Amino acid sequence: MKQLIWDTLKVFVIFTICTCLFYFGLKMMHAEYENYHKYDQPEGPSVKVFNSNEEIMDRMNLFFRLGE
Repeated sequence: MKQLIWDTLKVFVIFTICTCLFYFGLKMMHAEYENYHKYDQPEGPSVKVFNSNEEIMDRMNLFFRLGE
């Protein structure tokens, strides 16, 4: 009986330590990326991927014709 309680206590302690490490690891990652500005203007050469002059119906027609 004493061995069962000792094994249970060891598992509980290891689980608690691993849970704390995981929690503080997540907090550190959150602090790292909290001030990351992902909506800043791009630096360097960038390419515009959407042409607003193109008609939406032509795009829809191409979409349905090609079956994509």
